[in-house]
Amino acid sequence: MKITNFFSNRQNTYIIAEISQNHDGSLGQAHAFIDAVAKTGADAIKFQTHIAAEESTPGEPFRVNFSYCDKTRYDYWKRMEFSEEQWRGLFEHAAEKGLDFLSSPFSVAALEMLERIGVPAWKFGAGEVFNEVLLKKAIKTGKPIILSTGLSTMEDIDHQVEIVKRAGNPLLLMQCTTAYPSQAEEIPIKLIEVYRERYGCPVGISDHSATIYPSLAAFSLGARAAEVHVTMSREMFGPDVKASVTMEELRGIVEGAEFIEKMLAVSENKDKLSDSQKELRAIFSKSIYAKKDLRAGDVLDENALAIKKPFAECGIAVSDYDRIVGRCIMANIAADEVIKWEDVGK
Repeated sequence: MKITNFFSNRQNTYIIAEISQNHDGSLGQAHAFIDAVAKTGADAIKFQTHIAAEESTPGEPFRVNFSYCDKTRYDYWKRMEFSEEQWRGLFEHAAEKGLDFLSSPFSVAALEMLERIGVPAWKFGAGEVFNEVLLKKAIKTGKPIILSTGLSTMEDIDHQVEIVKRAGNPLLLMQCTTAYPSQAEEIPIKLIEVYRERYGCPVGISDHSATIYPSLAAFSLGARAAEVHVTMSREMFGPDVKASVTMEELRGIVEGAEFIEKMLAVSENKDKLSDSQKELRAIFSKSIYAKKDLRAGDVLDENALAIKKPFAECGIAVSDYDRIVGRCIMANIAADEVIKWEDVGK
């Protein structure tokens, strides 16, 4: 599993494609998402495992009444359900495609089913981190815990982190803004650095902006993971589509993370140039040349001197331009010929 490499520091970054309910209850669409995400280079695909009777009541109201086919939110959760056999098929399909399979449980029954299937880690969304019964059952499995912070105060986060750390589970803490979609002014990206310093664990971002920008910014600030909602198209139906990136944009996050990782690994030493930089400096540098035919005894002034390429090792550096202005040339020099120190009088 890639997440094992991540926590053992054999893999620097970890990118999760969150499908949530974007499959709209279609098993075929859920499998199609696995194929599409695998092509982007992401590390994991994540679903949400809902069992209506275990987590909801028929009286649960819609937060946003988006559905054309579900009379109640309970009906919606029923329509989002897959059987254990179907979830296992999704798990196996993801493994075949080289993806970690994750799914957030929203009930004890869902967690127990996912544990039987073999998920490698547990992700708790911003609303579920307060369900300590569920969280503690997940911790008892010994598997890594991924916590979102979107609805938590710092005191809440201290408590949640303490529970996980006390048990010894690997922990990934996700800066999260619970807004769909999130606007730039709602995303306190600098908390990445705060969490990393405060908790001493890997930190990531769970983003709902429907853009690539927060993930890339987070990586540049030291985040090691990103989770983004993904969709096949922004024309698809579902409550999470408007907060999702496309597959092409997900690929951009993957490539951007790799690019940023390489940049951050570059030495900051500017005391000396590398050999390749020395070669480029010579290519881009210029020397002092004769602007016109010069005769011995001519005074070197702006009318006599030109700054041109190529750079000549034997010539006079441009930085010494002021040192030779006003001096006389000691030999005849043709136009466009480099001027050397031995050609200049004292």
